[in-house]
Amino acid sequence: MLNIDRATYDAIVAHAKRDHPDEACGIVAGPEGSDRPERHIEMLNAASSPTFYEFDSTELLELYKQMWDRDEEPVVVYHSHTATEAYPSRTDIGLASEPNAHYVLVSTKEHGNNEGPVEFRSYRIIDGEVTEEEVTITTTSTGS
Repeated sequence: MLNIDRATYDAIVAHAKRDHPDEACGIVAGPEGSDRPERHIEMLNAASSPTFYEFDSTELLELYKQMWDRDEEPVVVYHSHTATEAYPSRTDIGLASEPNAHYVLVSTKEHGNNEGPVEFRSYRIIDGEVTEEEVTITTTSTGS
């Protein structure tokens, strides 16, 4: 199960809506081994595409250096789907390289960057196997 605070949830949804019609992507870091998403980091979609996302390799390397220095790990890896449901594509599954991370997908297909709800779902992806998990949104912040 993914436990995420309301502010982080809202920030991920806002990022997905703002980048629509391109896919948005980012990471929520947390203390190593804690499974607590605490620090939201919006990333650049280097592909600038409505159907694919790609982390900028330089930006991603810098983020990993920061996380290592802070004893953090990626707790949530997220991106948006702009024209399809919030379910991992074959490409998404192939790119899933963090076995401890929650993979969050946000679908903006229904309302785009306008007001309205999004589809927000979380998965564990280990060795190509996708398992959907429950998402619980808490009212208190889990960290910084």
